[in-house]
Amino acid sequence: MSAARLSRVTGPLLAGALLLVLALPLVGLLLASSPADLAAGARHPLFVPALWLSLRTTLVSLAIVVVTGTPLAWWLARTSSRAARVVEILVAAPIVIPPAVVGVALLEAFGARGLLGAPLAAIGLRLPFSSSAVVLAQLVVAAPFYVHAAATAFRKVDDDLLIVARTLGASSLRAFFRVAIPAAMPGLIAGAALSWARAVGEFGATLLFAGNMTGTTQTLPLAIYTALESDVRAALAISLLLAAMAMLLLYALRRTFTASPAREVRT
Repeated sequence: MSAARLSRVTGPLLAGALLLVLALPLVGLLLASSPADLAAGARHPLFVPALWLSLRTTLVSLAIVVVTGTPLAWWLARTSSRAARVVEILVAAPIVIPPAVVGVALLEAFGARGLLGAPLAAIGLRLPFSSSAVVLAQLVVAAPFYVHAAATAFRKVDDDLLIVARTLGASSLRAFFRVAIPAAMPGLIAGAALSWARAVGEFGATLLFAGNMTGTTQTLPLAIYTALESDVRAALAISLLLAAMAMLLLYALRRTFTASPAREVRT
């Protein structure tokens, strides 16, 4: 068999093997239990508190990420200094650092014996093992996804549009909100969606920094971890919920960016 023919045969086989490995777990999850078992799992005492806490904390963390990450991404996109490159590496670090390490780092920074432990205690703030710790853990691990996507989107904004806006009398701030933001909106939306998905799925940093207390710090991934020890039906119900949320998010993003018309930029 020639090398070219071997390549044509082995290529699809290897690709199919990878696709099978990716799809099989989802199929197994779907077939793992009956609708009655899923309904029983959804009635488990862990389910609703974890769902509500995850929705509440991830929306708060996402809002903070968008408000603070957008100007940071704009600065990174418009600055070519060495300092910007260092900041970019620091922002991306939580993507490659294991979540458990992030949790330990948060304890060393904000814990009772951490760098800011004493100043925070002096003003009556105790972050570890609280709902605020959940938000902070989600913020740290999810922010890089938004900042990276937003900076990439801002780099694609045509400088001529900004120049025209300034020529027509728009201030730098007005040009940013009326020109740069609309032009970069698809990338900003995609970054926010990825950031929210990462926050929803956060486990390691939350477990170490915030703990696993029902109704206070137990998010959906932590509820799966707890339910596996007592009621597999609840673990399956929560797992299917998270999988469905992820698939719907991907479908919505794909529909948005393949069907939406180009945005009109106004000054």
